[in-house]
Amino acid sequence: MKPTDITDPEYFHKVVDCQYACPAHTPVPAYIRLIAQQKYTDAYLINWESNVFPGVLGRTCDRPCEPACRRGRVEEEPVAICRLKRVAADFKDDIKQFLPKAGIPNGKKVALVGAGPASLAVARDLAPLGYELHLYDEHAKGGGFMRSQIPSFRLPETVLDEEIGYILDMGGITTIFETYIDSMADLLTKGYDAIFVGCGAPRGRDLPKLPGRKEADANIHIGINWLANVAFEHTDKIGKRVIVLGGGNTAMDCCRTSMRLGGEDVKVIVRSPFEDMKASPWEKEDAMHEGIPIIDNHVPKEFVLENGKLVGMTFTKVEAVYGDDGRRDLVPVDEEPVFFPCDDVLMAIGQENAFPWIEKDTGIRFTSWGTPIINDDKTFQSTRKEVFFGGDAAFGPSNIITAVAHGHQAAVSIDLYCQGKDISKRPAPYVNLVSQKMGIHEWSYDSVPITDKREIVPLVDTAKALKDRAIEVELGFDAEAAFIEAERCLNCDAQTVFVADQCIECDACTDICPTSCISFLKNGPEAELRERLLVPAENLEQDLYVSEKLETGKVMVKDEDMCLHCGLCAERCPTAAWDMQMFYYNVTKATPSLVESR
Repeated sequence: MKPTDITDPEYFHKVVDCQYACPAHTPVPAYIRLIAQQKYTDAYLINWESNVFPGVLGRTCDRPCEPACRRGRVEEEPVAICRLKRVAADFKDDIKQFLPKAGIPNGKKVALVGAGPASLAVARDLAPLGYELHLYDEHAKGGGFMRSQIPSFRLPETVLDEEIGYILDMGGITTIFETYIDSMADLLTKGYDAIFVGCGAPRGRDLPKLPGRKEADANIHIGINWLANVAFEHTDKIGKRVIVLGGGNTAMDCCRTSMRLGGEDVKVIVRSPFEDMKASPWEKEDAMHEGIPIIDNHVPKEFVLENGKLVGMTFTKVEAVYGDDGRRDLVPVDEEPVFFPCDDVLMAIGQENAFPWIEKDTGIRFTSWGTPIINDDKTFQSTRKEVFFGGDAAFGPSNIITAVAHGHQAAVSIDLYCQGKDISKRPAPYVNLVSQKMGIHEWSYDSVPITDKREIVPLVDTAKALKDRAIEVELGFDAEAAFIEAERCLNCDAQTVFVADQCIECDACTDICPTSCISFLKNGPEAELRERLLVPAENLEQDLYVSEKLETGKVMVKDEDMCLHCGLCAERCPTAAWDMQMFYYNVTKATPSLVESR
């Protein structure tokens, strides 16, 4: 194998598993260390730089970082990264003095269609550069699906208003709310230098061909529309017996909201096996904690009516059969259809893109799935060069953090486009790598891994929570629990950097390494080398760190997947061939980062 090029910013970025897994690439260990030091404002600002909505995401994020967490590979539970994000938001001081303001006008005007997380991220990045931004939305406030589809018992409106306010108060952003854009052709005549479409995936899927659907329409509701009606207080009640169809997070929000609006017998019925449901595990746990059963392997067959009124549904019971290619078939079992009584049905079986307002003659083309044809997932440029898409509007339904990531990259593209530059030539990320040596055996961070178990977030009493949909269910960590949880972080951004010409091959590092992730051996092809390490490196998705050739002709090989970043190798090394160097990676953005500007 060739020696590892650690000057490539993407090498150590990939080693910080949690940050690499985050669509917005938030520097997770950096803000967790600050929380342990009770520097909550600094921790919040590092989050705000990347994910824009720390208070929102600290409550609602899909947490792609946590399955990637290195702690989860050495113990059962990863660090509670998401809930620590909320700690930074809950405990911070007034941060307004640290936030950027609108820059000197540059003469360019950009329209943002939809005031959801993607458009707001674009606004946050372009306003400091002097762009005149016009933000359109059909509702009276910004937030998009964060406001309309996430119940207030999970996300208080005050938190959402505060974090949207940080963006809108920057200046340079004109909000045009309660205005539905019904014609792209018309928008294109208004003199905008660029248009960003971040209107989400606003159409919920239906079951129009299911027998009884039309006749029972008054008591059948599309989940995302129903949640929006509840959020905007157009709906304040539901029948006592409720069936929720679907296995995603929207279904979990529908069933839990139903319990707070008068539902007494509320159940979720899903086609797939419980393990295959798209809902996050904690979302399913929260629903079941509130007494809501989840009935899997049942396919809707018919809406049942008596005297013209919905009284229930029948389902075909199925079992999942998986082929050799991993594909799943739902095969009916030899049983009679199952009947469940209900007064109302909420359908949360998926969402679709809907662009009836974009005329065919605008030059904007779409796939057969109804999503826009986009150059790539870096530029987000459509087939009409001045129109860009992001968030759910770009590739279909996803989540908040993905929408934010899209917004950052679309803002880079819009800025380059408006300057007449090649949008495929992206600015480099902000990267830093600095030694943490404070003495022979001292480092500037807490390098000793502890064995505390994951802290559990306290909840409001269930009976109390179900009486009022405005009561936030999760109470969040207090300062003591936050410290204990933050200390569980293994500091994966503190990288073990090896200098070959200082190594005397004494094997002190291999002797002390708790995971035996360091080996000194003869070089070879990667597949064969992985097998010959002290502990075979089985995770092919994580790289091997390979040194230059040493005096004996051997090379040092470290399995990045197994390293705990404990620093024991650097402490034991008699020649300082090993050093602990803190790696900071801030993904490419249009606006210079707070880290660079402070």
